[in-house]
Amino acid sequence: MKTLAVRLHGVNDLRMEAFDLPALQDDQILADITSNSICMSSHKAAAQGAGHKRVPDDVADNPIILGHEFCGTIKQVGAKWADQFQPGQRYSVQPALNYPGREHEAPGYSFQTLGGNARSVIIPSEVMERDCLLTCEGDSFFKASLSEPVSCIIGAFKTSFHFEQGQYDHVSGIVEGGALAILAGAGPMGLGAIDYALHGPNRPGLLVVTDIDQARLDRAASIFSPEHAKELGIDLRYVDTSAPDAVTMLKALTPTGGYDDVMVFAPVAPLITQASQLLGLNGCLNFFAGPSKTDFDATINFYDVHYMGHHIVGSSGGNTEDMREALELMGQGVLNPAVMITHVGGLDAVVPTVLDLPTIPGGKKLVYTGIAMPLTALDDLVELGKDNALLAGLAGIVADHNGLWSADAEAYLLANAPTIESTLE
Repeated sequence: MKTLAVRLHGVNDLRMEAFDLPALQDDQILADITSNSICMSSHKAAAQGAGHKRVPDDVADNPIILGHEFCGTIKQVGAKWADQFQPGQRYSVQPALNYPGREHEAPGYSFQTLGGNARSVIIPSEVMERDCLLTCEGDSFFKASLSEPVSCIIGAFKTSFHFEQGQYDHVSGIVEGGALAILAGAGPMGLGAIDYALHGPNRPGLLVVTDIDQARLDRAASIFSPEHAKELGIDLRYVDTSAPDAVTMLKALTPTGGYDDVMVFAPVAPLITQASQLLGLNGCLNFFAGPSKTDFDATINFYDVHYMGHHIVGSSGGNTEDMREALELMGQGVLNPAVMITHVGGLDAVVPTVLDLPTIPGGKKLVYTGIAMPLTALDDLVELGKDNALLAGLAGIVADHNGLWSADAEAYLLANAPTIESTLE
């Protein structure tokens, strides 16, 4: 069977190309892919090529399919898995396989037949054996594509912990009913964290979201309003911390003069220092931001570490159970990862998007692998729609959903955009 995919051949050598998939084996599954969300990790893999720890040394001779945040439909099931999976099921894959002896291997980095930027793929037995093929339900494909980044947020919340003085049992999670601050929280992943804090199983009593851009805060408030939070029993505040003496202002919002949990969503040293200053007794500082420099450091108050029980945690991903929770909550309509999406495009947009990703503003870039479409910002749809009927229709749907991507937008795009195959004929 022939497929079309974006494959990595070497350093910044990405090619959209057609090739034949091997014959399906009894311990494999044939599937198609509908959507894939492009992650900064894909850019790093492209930039490093075989030097990346997850990319095989022989990638020049045996190119891999790039992309690990995908969703599609199962087409054919090998005999070994026929009692567990059926054609027609929608699925996503947990890329962190942690396969014994091959811990660095992952879909979207290491496999010649499995990656998100493709039309059809073969899912190898390693994925099923590690219980990493996850079936899902819902009204759209894009939500499951974002289950991996949402699982990272869920994992971060579970990574936070607390304890009572004189006792040594660590309790996982943020303090229920406590004070939570999300610093630099008006970006795409911050919006996802707000969503989980408001609608997840363990909720704060006070939620303070900060940023130094009032427009971003206003946008966040239009998506997750303080009025909606109040209905949930949560006092939600959006605070511009570009003003002087932000720490005093933020601490005054709490009943005890300090926060139980502070999450940092940008790798900025002064922000980490600010987070340390905001913590109350037994406060947990959760660093949820991936610095690019290995020598990144910041100042915190170790007097408070000793006498106030301040502690620091960090995480770089969620596990399979976190991803299951993400899929379940999104399938139920509890969480809406559309808040992360700022751009959409087709399979032909993958190569330039991956290579130029650090210079493209906004949040998640969502690709539909079966269509041809340049990467397009949702904010630009109205203007671009003046000369393009497809984008004009899409602009109207996005506007009807408060500027967010949606199942309606996805269905319209899949029904009306030119197929990628038609543009290559």
